[in-house]
Amino acid sequence: MVSSTSAAITSENRRDYLVPSRKRVKLPPWLEVAKPRLIPLLLATTLGGMALSEGWPLPSPRLACTLGGGALAAAAAGALNCLWEQDLDGRMQRTSGRALPSGRLSPVSVFAGAISCTLAAAALLVSGVNCLAAGLSLLGLCSYVLLYTAFLKPRTPKNIVFGGVAGAIPPLVGAAAATGHVGLSGWWLFALVMVWTPAHFWALAIMLKDDYRSVGIPMLPVVKGSAFTAKAIERYGLATVFTSVFGVWALPEGGLLYGILLVPFNARLLQVIRRLGAAPEDLDGAKGLFRWSILYMFGVCLLLVISRQPMAVRFDVEGIALLTQMISSLPVF
Repeated sequence: MVSSTSAAITSENRRDYLVPSRKRVKLPPWLEVAKPRLIPLLLATTLGGMALSEGWPLPSPRLACTLGGGALAAAAAGALNCLWEQDLDGRMQRTSGRALPSGRLSPVSVFAGAISCTLAAAALLVSGVNCLAAGLSLLGLCSYVLLYTAFLKPRTPKNIVFGGVAGAIPPLVGAAAATGHVGLSGWWLFALVMVWTPAHFWALAIMLKDDYRSVGIPMLPVVKGSAFTAKAIERYGLATVFTSVFGVWALPEGGLLYGILLVPFNARLLQVIRRLGAAPEDLDGAKGLFRWSILYMFGVCLLLVISRQPMAVRFDVEGIALLTQMISSLPVF
């Protein structure tokens, strides 16, 4: 049954209901097209990829160059996405006021800005980090703009399943920045972001399905409905929880503390997924899942960083020693 709150929300104000700060904080046009709200999570997963490597902690200059280059590449990807979708945005009520369709910025200026950010990101990463990190960062940019935005999004309801690779590349950039190569631990975080992305994005798509339907974008809730999407979210949510546990072994050290602290994060994720499954049309449920999924990924990356601290490493060593002692003291039959 749809809550009274959900019923009162129309397609005209769903976006503002989902992210109230959009009404309170008006960004300058040049910053708006860079989609700065998406960048912090991308940088967090980059840090997570670093924390999983033997090269952690990174020297401050290399850390700054990696995060700065990643932010510039993400800003370029956001601007190119806005440029590609300006006609689409102009036909959707919730996006018609954006900088490009409203005429506050010209396509030429946005394109010039995107190219400038791309070149600056490449220069910063090549000179301050390494060529592998630079190449992976540019691969993420191209994946978002060409694979997801231009090819998959208008063609298939599984666009985010495959297009999510763009958002999963930052952990590989972090691993490459730390060690000069991508090991199994970096690929684990890549896989975790990949399986997390559909559940996260489909919660948003449920909120905005009327907008997507109005312009013919085949998002899963538009094609299959909210109930089907909620079941798909549950499957990907379970896959996310299952995959997240492997971080215990992906971490070079501190895995025990990570595993213990991960439990409440996974429990809460499953709780909000079940709430949405019980009422797929409830916008409050979709909003709750969307918001928690963001905090969840931030939390996992924070746990990875915490688990590499000396105190966490000592906890890991002493905890394993205690468990070994307890097991060895058990009677043998």
